[in-house]
Amino acid sequence: MKQRSPTLEGFRAVFRQPSCVLAEIAWRWSIGFAAASLFLFATVEYLRTLPVSATDLFFLSTRQPALIVKAIQHIFHGSAPRLLWTTLLLAAALALAWVVVAAVGRVATVNSLLHYFREDQKLLRNTATSARSHDFQMRSLLGLNCFRVATTFAALVGFVGAAILASSASTKTDPSPGSVMLIFFMLAMFVWLVWALLNWLLSLASIFVISEGSDTFGALSGAVGLCRREIGPLFAAGTWFGIAHLTAFIVATSVLAFPLAFAGVLPAGVVLGGMLLTTLLYFASADFLYTGRLAAYIAILELPDIAPTAPVILNVTPPPMVLTGFDRDELILSDVPNPPDTTSS
Repeated sequence: MKQRSPTLEGFRAVFRQPSCVLAEIAWRWSIGFAAASLFLFATVEYLRTLPVSATDLFFLSTRQPALIVKAIQHIFHGSAPRLLWTTLLLAAALALAWVVVAAVGRVATVNSLLHYFREDQKLLRNTATSARSHDFQMRSLLGLNCFRVATTFAALVGFVGAAILASSASTKTDPSPGSVMLIFFMLAMFVWLVWALLNWLLSLASIFVISEGSDTFGALSGAVGLCRREIGPLFAAGTWFGIAHLTAFIVATSVLAFPLAFAGVLPAGVVLGGMLLTTLLYFASADFLYTGRLAAYIAILELPDIAPTAPVILNVTPPPMVLTGFDRDELILSDVPNPPDTTSS
């Protein structure tokens, strides 16, 4: 049991070390902005390669749904392989960029939090981190991030497999769309739970790379060992920060409804600006809570436990026993053989 609550220590750490939150936001938003820009650029370039004939333009200008659908089908006909290869290439490039940028960001964030907790506890110890170089930490983190990318790809394959398996429950002779949806959602939920658990474990293992200088598999072993020893505090910290994240999501979706309610009154730029601002504030709060949860996990690893107190045994010497009673050498009436008769005379 810890001397202080790891959840409260996580919140206290992010409030006292706002640079950790800013570093987390910086690397997450940079990779997100790069991904959005690349996909937007790829979409524009892909649309420019589509041939549009005069007949297609005429069908689009008729505003008839049947003719518009026919024109769109003709425009996109034969372009699916090109779109698939473009998506795969962009996904691979972004995955590689995320592996590197996430490793750099995790080193900066965890090092700052470790310095905060060890300085707070006056821990001037020589850990294995000092014996490991920065390149060794980066290689280990790159390995963990590659595992996270692999689990994400496996989850996507699992979703596709769930859809294929669920579609077999409905045939042309016996259609059952309800069964298909139910089977798909059950399988997809199972795949998502397995992915979330593995992703969380790999994220937790990154702490051991920086705090103890472990390699990739050693960090995974350390994370599993921490789960076995401190499953209660880990579950409590994850639950409280999860509730805070859910609350932030509910508040953000509620606030997001206000600009949409005035869409017919306010200009489109104002509505879109309000929605964008609300979305960015939500992402910032989510990164803040993620950093706080990471700080709580580091607190579980770094804070000392309460030393068990031995039971106090009182050495009380009992008082000497005092025997009270009759003298064993004194004769009693039953010990006299023939007592004299005192009544006759």
